[in-house]
Amino acid sequence: MRSLLTITLLFIGMYSQAQEMQTGFTYLETGQYKKAEVFFTVIVKEYPTNKTARLCYGRALGLNGKTTAAKALFTTLKSDYPTDFEVALNYAESLLWNKDYQEARTFYKTLITQQSDSFAALLGYANTLSNLKAYDEALQYVNKALSVQPDNGNALVSRKYMRLGKASVLMQEEVYDPAVMLLEENLVDFPKDQDTQNVLANNYLLQKNYPKAQEVYKTMTDTIGSYTGQALVAHNNHKEKEALELAKNAVIASRNTVDSTKIFIAKERYIQALLWNGKYAQAQQEINKLSVAYPENNNVSSLLATYGLYTGNFKKSIAAYKTILLKDATSFDGNLGIANAYRAQGNLTKAYTYAQKTLEYYPNQKDAKGLINIIENTLSPVVNTNAAYTADNGNNEAYTVTATATIPFSERFKTILQYGYRTTENMVSQEMAYNTNIAIGAHYRVLNNTWLESTLGFVKANAPSNEYTDVNGSLFLTSRPLPLQYLKVGYSRELQNFNASLIDEKIFMNNYSLNYNMGTNINLGWYTGYTYTTQTDGNTRNLLFTSLYYTFTKRPAIKGGINYQYLGFKNQVPTLYFSPSKYQALEAFIDLQGNKGNWSYSANVAGGYQFIENNSATSLFRAEATFTYNISERFQVGGYGKYSTIASETAAGFEFTEVGVKLRWQVLDKPLFKIGE
Repeated sequence: MRSLLTITLLFIGMYSQAQEMQTGFTYLETGQYKKAEVFFTVIVKEYPTNKTARLCYGRALGLNGKTTAAKALFTTLKSDYPTDFEVALNYAESLLWNKDYQEARTFYKTLITQQSDSFAALLGYANTLSNLKAYDEALQYVNKALSVQPDNGNALVSRKYMRLGKASVLMQEEVYDPAVMLLEENLVDFPKDQDTQNVLANNYLLQKNYPKAQEVYKTMTDTIGSYTGQALVAHNNHKEKEALELAKNAVIASRNTVDSTKIFIAKERYIQALLWNGKYAQAQQEINKLSVAYPENNNVSSLLATYGLYTGNFKKSIAAYKTILLKDATSFDGNLGIANAYRAQGNLTKAYTYAQKTLEYYPNQKDAKGLINIIENTLSPVVNTNAAYTADNGNNEAYTVTATATIPFSERFKTILQYGYRTTENMVSQEMAYNTNIAIGAHYRVLNNTWLESTLGFVKANAPSNEYTDVNGSLFLTSRPLPLQYLKVGYSRELQNFNASLIDEKIFMNNYSLNYNMGTNINLGWYTGYTYTTQTDGNTRNLLFTSLYYTFTKRPAIKGGINYQYLGFKNQVPTLYFSPSKYQALEAFIDLQGNKGNWSYSANVAGGYQFIENNSATSLFRAEATFTYNISERFQVGGYGKYSTIASETAAGFEFTEVGVKLRWQVLDKPLFKIGE
């Protein structure tokens, strides 16, 4: 503290060596601590009992980073001068240099008891409390110090950082308004202070008050900080193109500075904006350039990891985050980033472990708590129910009720309980039938996102002239063999239950299916599904569906494309069910998905032509819409409607309409088991 140095200078007149030590005092005053250390090493050798020389030498050691040696020297001095207040102040400060905060707290309290108006003691005690994160008490004592020396620069700077610390704690606790008040007080003392403005803008971002955050960033005198901050606001507000333009402006502004840190910040935000806009090839080029210019910078690894997440290469992302954590085990980006990467990969245990580590290093961190909550909800027991009404132009009406309970017993294993009831009636013939399905299933995660899924149960049917019970079930393997690739292959057995006549015939279908979806980083996707079916009536079926689609926007998600479908039966049984030897359909479609507040919604519309046997083409149209409302985090209710004239949609080849309601209830707020490794 400069106050200590000022007091020290008072001693100079008492010694004949004062003029000789003046050079050393200047070194200390101007921050040339290494030179001061060298200088006072010589002086102490010449005058080993000179208290002033020893004090200055100790300060030179401590301020030059040799804190242990400084503390040892001041400990000896304190022993030599047990009642000297100036020596005691320097000893107390050496405790701060060595981060012995608890010891410093006790010692400073003793000093304040001795001299309650000592500026150095009051400020030292306040700084000690601040290091212990006791910000309220720290602010009380720094204000007492300022009452002794109003407008003291060191005290004002200390108070600034105490307010920043207290504001950060309040923000972690989601107490935003008092945090804003503290930060605005800082801006009175230090107008346009960038540290304070950044925290204030972050406060508004956490509240999703984007106009206020934008306003703060716009007032910054640091052009690069202003543009990068505004780009982040635009991204959080889902305005990705605007974010990219602002990031470009930051890069342009960085050309006028030689500050490597600011240059890096501008390029980092530009790369992030490229990723937000799906410009992955360009982002990778920029990351490569940055890794050459800044090979040891952890943020480059973070960008590489983010690139992996955006492009679906989770293995690459995890490797990059591990590199960060090897250098800094407490890294926020490293711990939370790898948690998100493991979750995307399907490894929820590791995701949960790293999210918990993030909270250990950063208590109450909002994103980490949110991720933990998502994982716990994913692994908690859930019941889904559905009730539907179906009608077609063949005068068939049906009512269906289904319920599915999913009960995870570990991160890798969960059981499925299914119940279904369907009643159908032809309103002209008055034929009526019903069937009940009950099944139990098990899902096991083999590795990452690869799951083995099975069900086994029975179906009981009652029809006009037939009543029976039989077995149904399924066995599927689902996986993501490559980035953005999705595979599902397996077998299922089910009853033809569209209308009463079909139920009466007791026709079961044995379906062998293969579904593959190939995504790309250019918004283009291709889905193909093939099913080969053998039926208990001796018939067989081939069903091929393929879709080429393009994603136009991500918020809301809008995609469109072209679908082609082929259907062919070995035997034609038109009196019982739609079974052409050749059926083809070609349609264009558009799909919409999004959410707003507690509402989520989706809609799909398609139109085109269908070709039955060698007949002329006929038009087809289908539409579907779904909405869901989150009553609470654990309870959702929704509804849906379907309409279709596509012949292959139903076993009878009829035009049909369906409406339904659905409920989702997360039974418990926590899993039945303890998550973690």
